[in-house]
Amino acid sequence: MKNTEYINRRKNLLVELIDGSFAILASGEAMHKTWDQFHKYIPNRHFFYLTGLKRENFFLLLAKDGNKCFEYIFIEEPSDYANKWLGRRLTKEEVSDISGIEISNILYVEEFKDFVANKILTDSRTALLSSTPKNLYLDMFRYQKMKKPMSFTYLADIVDNYPELVIKDLNNIISNHRRIKSDEEVKEIKQAIKYTKAGIEAILKNAKAGINEGHLEALFEYTIKVAGSTGVSFDTIVASGKNATVLHYVDNNQTVKEGDLVLLDLGALSNLYAGDISRTFPISGKFNERQSALYQLVLDVNKATIEKVKPGLYVRELNEFAKDMLAQGMIKLGLIKEKNEVDKYYYHGVSHYLGLDVHDTGTYSETLVPGVVLTVEPGIYVAEEGIGIRIEDNVLVTKSGYENLSKDIIKEIKDIEAFMKL
Repeated sequence: MKNTEYINRRKNLLVELIDGSFAILASGEAMHKTWDQFHKYIPNRHFFYLTGLKRENFFLLLAKDGNKCFEYIFIEEPSDYANKWLGRRLTKEEVSDISGIEISNILYVEEFKDFVANKILTDSRTALLSSTPKNLYLDMFRYQKMKKPMSFTYLADIVDNYPELVIKDLNNIISNHRRIKSDEEVKEIKQAIKYTKAGIEAILKNAKAGINEGHLEALFEYTIKVAGSTGVSFDTIVASGKNATVLHYVDNNQTVKEGDLVLLDLGALSNLYAGDISRTFPISGKFNERQSALYQLVLDVNKATIEKVKPGLYVRELNEFAKDMLAQGMIKLGLIKEKNEVDKYYYHGVSHYLGLDVHDTGTYSETLVPGVVLTVEPGIYVAEEGIGIRIEDNVLVTKSGYENLSKDIIKEIKDIEAFMKL
């Protein structure tokens, strides 16, 4: 992705900041696992969105002073020790090439605290801003209520030592920017879907009764990495039989039995952009009569809901449409008698945003606009029959309606059965 993408994103963000304020974003760090081991580092998606950088322990500082805007990034120094023990560090020139930030504004993290104290939070002649800022923008996202945002941990010295600063939420602003994808972002999502398609087809070619769910999970991950993906976009779900009625089943450790349906919910990454696809198939290679009837209902709802996608619609309207259609189908199949019983066999939303995060950021209180990418994933879960079915596609909202980005991944009964015969 060209650095002009990141340059424009930062410009658009700075427009929304209050004059005479500054913002700080941390790239994050790998969480400690045990003793001298750490979990794999996962880049902070907001930080990556604004810089294109995937390295830990970096800081981005943006400031606004009237018509003047400033952007600085603080990186780890590429010392011999770090290069030999931890892997080659990025140079200032490389950081500038990726992010589009001028080399003169790229400093080392060791300089970060002094820079903030002496260039931002001061009224001296050397200060960047014409007056001492009152507002500090931080990423205020918190996964659980009553917990401090992670940014408070990384920036505790500033937050604790400058109580006069008014903390503003940067998360909501960036989140709404991220909701609308650029052409380059859509290309990355399409590539992630291509990797996912390759993994699904590898599973369909090798699946047979008696195989372990974990074997199919491993096959998916192997295939997408060989194809060029850096890995999975979320924990893969390979759920056979009754396991498929558990929405977020990730144990993937059971033997697939003859006659089972297998529900796949999985995705690959492309430059941190996610694919998120669900497909359901019969381990025998052929649906029985009952499986076909339930599967066709979900497929019909999937296709009809996709056809509804267009600008000006609320996501909740898609869910209401899908839920009503599923209820009607369940009544015809004898599963329920009244529409209000639909929650017994369908208990999740039909859509969520997709992008740098699988459940991507952005408000649901506004209507769909061109550039939004979302999932369409109706399902039916009949625990007493050991059947769980979900069919999920990734859809781009366009000016005239929609584009199904995952249309090339087979989902018709006849196509699945024919493919598994090969």
